[in-house]
Amino acid sequence: MTRLRSVVGGICLLGALGSGIGRARAAPAAEGSRPAESAVAKAHQQARRAFGARRWAEAEASFEAALAAPGAAWMNAVQRAEVLGHLGLCELEQGKHREAAEHLGQSLEQDAALNQALVRRFTRAFNTAVEHVGRIYVAASPPDAEILMDGEPIGTGATVHELFVAPGAYTLRARLSGHGEVSQRVEVAAGMTVGAALQLAPAADAPARAPHAGARKSEGVRPAAAAAAPVAAPGPWASWPGTLRIAGIAVTAATVSTGAVFMLRANRLDGDLDERIDGLHRDPAWTSGACSAAPQPSACPELRRMREQRDLSGALGTALVATGAVVGAVTAASFFVDFSWLRSTPARSGLRVVPAMAAQQVGVVALGVW
Repeated sequence: MTRLRSVVGGICLLGALGSGIGRARAAPAAEGSRPAESAVAKAHQQARRAFGARRWAEAEASFEAALAAPGAAWMNAVQRAEVLGHLGLCELEQGKHREAAEHLGQSLEQDAALNQALVRRFTRAFNTAVEHVGRIYVAASPPDAEILMDGEPIGTGATVHELFVAPGAYTLRARLSGHGEVSQRVEVAAGMTVGAALQLAPAADAPARAPHAGARKSEGVRPAAAAAAPVAAPGPWASWPGTLRIAGIAVTAATVSTGAVFMLRANRLDGDLDERIDGLHRDPAWTSGACSAAPQPSACPELRRMREQRDLSGALGTALVATGAVVGAVTAASFFVDFSWLRSTPARSGLRVVPAMAAQQVGVVALGVW
């Protein structure tokens, strides 16, 4: 019995020592993420204090430090959207309209994570920023072509890129191994949106090599016409479907984005109108039928003008978004239509749709005859 108690006591002692060592080893690993998280929290706290004190440059630097800190990976969608939005507000207060439009746009992409008060505030600031900058939507084909603007790479043609730029002229270029390089010059003004579609054509085939010098003289060189079967020249409509598809993508992106801007402007005007009416209702002399009576108060023409602008912006936005949707649907449907009957020779390959997934995007890539 004494011997059994000794064995049991030894087993318990070993178990206690093992669990203590395990906790000691696990503690540094658990604490390893705390400095990174605390750095983000500290930068965020400093940014909010500077933002409340209207020290815009200091707040901007602190918000950028929070986004660049190693612990930024642990920020959830709400925190990241709020930091990006407040960073855009700081930049807007300093007249940095391009940076403000970019960061506010990134924040509003996650508007589902924000409360409605922040969404309205960030939307009004975004509308103000885009009135001072130009916007370029650029797409390229094939999808793996590299896109550059004034020599600086901005990505590939796998997605349609939205670029906020200062008013001026820019050179867009696309390149891909085995294809001819293509470039396009675009010019944008403040509050203007343009689209660019860059379509690369395959490079010309290398010339046929001369016959080897050691070839036997008895083997005559066949004429070029006899070397291969005659190939009919492509018909006059051989390349138009691809060009129209690229143009359809650009038109869809431009119309939908412009329509969204008008709808956001209508929303902002509606909010301003509500605030104006609420302010008038605080006046005891103001009644709901004041603008119907004679003489009318001085505020009535302003209210009428705001309503007209709101309705016009809403109608234009709805029409542009609807037009873009129709053009986009027609363009998408064209990928599944065989236009080879318009060629002198049948197409060698059809359309192939391949799923594609990136860090924050899921979609499909259409490969085939453009």
